[in-house]
Amino acid sequence: MQHFTMLVTPDGEWVSPNTPEFFAALGDPNPDYDAVAFAVKNLGFIKFQVIQQSIVEIELHPHNVELRTLLAVQQQLLSSEVRLFRIKYFDTTWKSESSSTIDGTISRLSELCAPAFTPALTERFLVEPQDFSTLFDGDASQLRPLAQKWRVSFGQFDTSIVPLALRHQLLSRMVIVGVTPREREPRWRFIGDGHKWMGEYQFSGVGDLVENMPDKEYGSWVTEFYKSVASSGQPRYDLITAQLQYEGEKGKPRRPVRYERLLLPWKTPSDEVFITLCSKIVGTEPGRGLTPIGSSASPFAMNSVRSS
Repeated sequence: MQHFTMLVTPDGEWVSPNTPEFFAALGDPNPDYDAVAFAVKNLGFIKFQVIQQSIVEIELHPHNVELRTLLAVQQQLLSSEVRLFRIKYFDTTWKSESSSTIDGTISRLSELCAPAFTPALTERFLVEPQDFSTLFDGDASQLRPLAQKWRVSFGQFDTSIVPLALRHQLLSRMVIVGVTPREREPRWRFIGDGHKWMGEYQFSGVGDLVENMPDKEYGSWVTEFYKSVASSGQPRYDLITAQLQYEGEKGKPRRPVRYERLLLPWKTPSDEVFITLCSKIVGTEPGRGLTPIGSSASPFAMNSVRSS
């Protein structure tokens, strides 16, 4: 098997393995270990390999890669005559993905290397990240069907998603947000009628910026999560504790709520990314709290799903 192998250093420079230039970038002139594997996994190098002039294989540890290293590889891909690509990346274990397009490969590399999002610390909103993979353990989670759909469809949005959510009593507590590369500001595409705390805004808000919801501090906070999920292409599963200001209750005490939240990014036929949020209340104030999952969905809201 014929291989042509190069490495991109954290400075964005191309070097050949086992050369003085590579050892200088490694910082070890005489390694007695697999220096290429070590550089990729621990130092942010990217390995770029052409196999039999038919496959380009790109190996990286996304969390360690600098932007200039990523850009060097993406620039090289633009001039490639090969049309089959394999990305090998480390995420607790080594994983592999294939693509038959340059644009798809470049986009996926950007998603993998997107900086990890750290939510702002606030007294009103607490986020406790959960392990997304636990949704697939057993049949206990009500959020599991949508997570399964996202996984088996490779994140492609289609017309079966809304009926699926309705069938599993998720639609009332679902929202769909759209993010386009041009604007990059999340906008409401659908708001389930379980979000009664928004008042009339749950109907009039479709098409508006997420940050303009009645509780604007909460709107600004959740906006950053939508942006992060859209740019990374990765799901989020969290436990949220929040103090919400209900529509029409300005000046009154905020209402406490605790809920599970699943954010899933979906590709659409346009360049807009849809993000579905499904939530499940795990604790709220009695009386006029947030409507539990399972109430009927508004026909108005169901007709509001659209791509810009």
